[in-house]
Amino acid sequence: MSATKYLQSLVAQDWHAATYHPFTNALADGSLSREKMSGYLQQDYQFIEGFVRLLASAVAHAPTLQDAVPGAQFLGVICGPENTYFLRSAQALEISMSAPAAPETIAFQNLMDQARRSGRYEIMLSVLVVAEWIYLDWATPVEGRADDLPFWLGEWISLHSGDGFAQVVAYLRDQLDVIWETLDDDAREDVTATFTEAVRLERAFFDASWAGFAVAK
Repeated sequence: MSATKYLQSLVAQDWHAATYHPFTNALADGSLSREKMSGYLQQDYQFIEGFVRLLASAVAHAPTLQDAVPGAQFLGVICGPENTYFLRSAQALEISMSAPAAPETIAFQNLMDQARRSGRYEIMLSVLVVAEWIYLDWATPVEGRADDLPFWLGEWISLHSGDGFAQVVAYLRDQLDVIWETLDDDAREDVTATFTEAVRLERAFFDASWAGFAVAK
C-alpha cells in the first residue's frame, strides 16, 4: 500500500463523508440553491491566495526541477482558469467575492499557512494532497453531468475532474509517497497529523457549506 493510500485509510470515515457529501451531491444534480453556492464560492475564493503561496513554496522546496515543474504548471491553472471561474461566477450570481471569512475558512487558511511556514516539503504536500485528492474523488463520478448544469456548477466539476486534474493529483501523491520513505518516525507522525487535520477541516467546510454560509452582496 502506498503512503498516501495508507494515510487515506486512517481517515476513511471523514474522507467518505467529504467525498459523498450532501453539498456536492446537490451541486452535481443541479438542486443546490444559488444562495448556498454563492456562500460557498465566497468562502472558497478566500483560499486562493493561501493555496497559491503554499503551492509556490512546495515548488520551491521540490528536490529537483523535474519534481517542481508539474507543480509550477498547476500554479498557472489556479491563477488562470480557476481564478477566472470565480470571477465569472460572481458576476453571474451577482455577488461580491469579498466576504468575512467564516470560522471553517479561517481554520483551513491557518493550516495552509502553518504548512507553508514549516519549510518542510512533506508537510506542504500533506495539505496539498488532501485539498486536491478529495476534490478529484467527489467530482470524478459526476463529471458527465457538468455540461448539463449552469456553468457556475458544471465548471466547478470540470475543474476538478478529467485526465489533466487526475494527473495533478497523481503527481502530488507520488511526491508524498516518495518522500515518506525517507522520513523517520517523528516526521511520519507529523505528516499523519497534518493529513488527518486537513481531511477533518475539508469535511467541516462542506458541512458548513451545506448548512449555508451568509452571503455578502
